[in-house]
Amino acid sequence: MSTSVMPSRARSTRGPLPILAACVLWGTTGTASSMAPASAPTAAVGAAGLVAGGCLLFLTAGGTRAVLRTADWRLLLLGAVTVAGYVLAFYPAVARTGVAVGTTVALAVAPILLGLRSRPLPTSAAVAGCTALVLGGGDARVDLVGVALALVAGLSYAVYSVVCAHLIGSGHPSRAVVGVVFGGASALTLPVLSVVGVGWLASPSGLAVTAHLAVFTTFAAYLLFARGLRHTGAAAATTLTLAEPAVAAVLGVVVLHERLPLVSWCGMGVLAAALVALARK
Repeated sequence: MSTSVMPSRARSTRGPLPILAACVLWGTTGTASSMAPASAPTAAVGAAGLVAGGCLLFLTAGGTRAVLRTADWRLLLLGAVTVAGYVLAFYPAVARTGVAVGTTVALAVAPILLGLRSRPLPTSAAVAGCTALVLGGGDARVDLVGVALALVAGLSYAVYSVVCAHLIGSGHPSRAVVGVVFGGASALTLPVLSVVGVGWLASPSGLAVTAHLAVFTTFAAYLLFARGLRHTGAAAATTLTLAEPAVAAVLGVVVLHERLPLVSWCGMGVLAAALVALARK
């Protein structure tokens, strides 16, 4: 094997592939959260997963004391606020305006803000493919409050990505950075969870959904995302996360026996081609 191929493959393993693996886990969020008890408020489901997953990230990360001592506390606080803001805005947005519109708006904001300048062609193609994928059925509904919440979620995600990429790029361990940021987000979200109610957590389905969101879509997924950020810029990373709706769509077809229109399949093809181009870069 040539030496030119080996470094390229190593960079892909450390950069794009962990991010795409995180997208696979994030793609299960909609299916999992739909199994929560009917009495569970939408914001409470996401908040419970963040509180449990954030605590898990903080308690299992090494080097958090060093990050708290040496990193810019303003960036750490901003990261914690934006993580909490994303979760508290995204779930109500999806509930109000539907998975299609909520996901498209929330996930497309960050690539548009961060990726168009550095990689305009693949970023534009990825956004267009994602839009065609999730809106191809033509049954989307627009709720202005829901769209506004999705925009807040997208902006929060963009800021979080830039903050963590900067901290990791400054030499701080990725796991420690994520542990501190998500530990802070857990502390900020806990009062909200106590206000919206936690009675639904006593049910088996409530515990199962919270465990899935905490362990897989928060703990494991954000560790993978942080690992990818060490070798991938925030702009490319946020564009790669547009793979999440594709994963959710495939799960819907395979697990829930849903049907996708031709437009959605075409959008998935365009999205896949754009993501391959970004990953190869």
